[in-house]
Amino acid sequence: SNESRLQMGQGHWICDLVATIPGGGDLRFVTRLQAGQGYGNTLNCILTVYRNESVVGFFKGMSFPLASIAVYSSVTFGVFSNTQRFISQQRYGDSNHAPALSDLIAASMVAGVVSVGIGGPVDLIKIRLQMQTQPFIKANINLKHGAIGFPAYRGPIHCVSSILRQEGLAGIYRGAGAMLLRDVPGYCLYFIPYTVLCGWITPEGCISPSPSSVWMAGGIAGAISWGTATPMDVVKSRLQADGVYLNKYKGVIDCISQSYHSEGLKVFVRGITVNAVRGFPMSAAMFLGYELSRKALRGDQAETNL
Repeated sequence: SNESRLQMGQGHWICDLVATIPGGGDLRFVTRLQAGQGYGNTLNCILTVYRNESVVGFFKGMSFPLASIAVYSSVTFGVFSNTQRFISQQRYGDSNHAPALSDLIAASMVAGVVSVGIGGPVDLIKIRLQMQTQPFIKANINLKHGAIGFPAYRGPIHCVSSILRQEGLAGIYRGAGAMLLRDVPGYCLYFIPYTVLCGWITPEGCISPSPSSVWMAGGIAGAISWGTATPMDVVKSRLQADGVYLNKYKGVIDCISQSYHSEGLKVFVRGITVNAVRGFPMSAAMFLGYELSRKALRGDQAETNL
């Protein structure tokens, strides 16, 4: 057989070494739900992970993302904001000029491209560390690691060094094509709804949106972005997980084709509910922190100028 499967305890099967979800810190059951087989639904997936690995199982592979999330988020938001200001300066002669829709699209696309450069390796390492803990059943395939049933990586550093040694620099950016197809439109549906909703919610006469307006607009934008990004997120995650023990997919098109033929269209919406629901509070907090930080920095700058 050309299909290799991972098996969890008590008869629960999870995917042929495939994996998860977009930049950011997703809980482990999202990875299993998107990449695995036999879970049925979100609740079943959560219970299975908890039963086999306890609460710790939901946070495996999270140390590296937690250490880098501040840099990732600040760079992405900074690139969007500065690109938008640059475009306004070039088009209107005023960096604070209200951006047109085309300006927002361009700034969002630049932020999406930059996010892949930073977030690609972070997501890859997170997914590899999460998926490598599963016992693997050999199925007439030459595996990359001889010790089946044991973790392939001892930690983030060992994971990076192993990927570089076995796959080269290109291995660190495995799945980057799918991530671009996810993040470029994804960030357009992240920043544009936020900007539009902020303008719509904020009462006339107010210079800037209130914290509650920012929270609401950011949450809605996050739910829209994460929900619509799910299909390509599934593909990205599967490509990144591919390679822990074997290489199954040749690229984005091959991954889409194999996934569709083996599991149908429904595979591309796995985890969409979880993504949309978690996208609201996560993005609400992200945008609120961003806007409050900008106001604080501007206040400090104004006092300094005085």
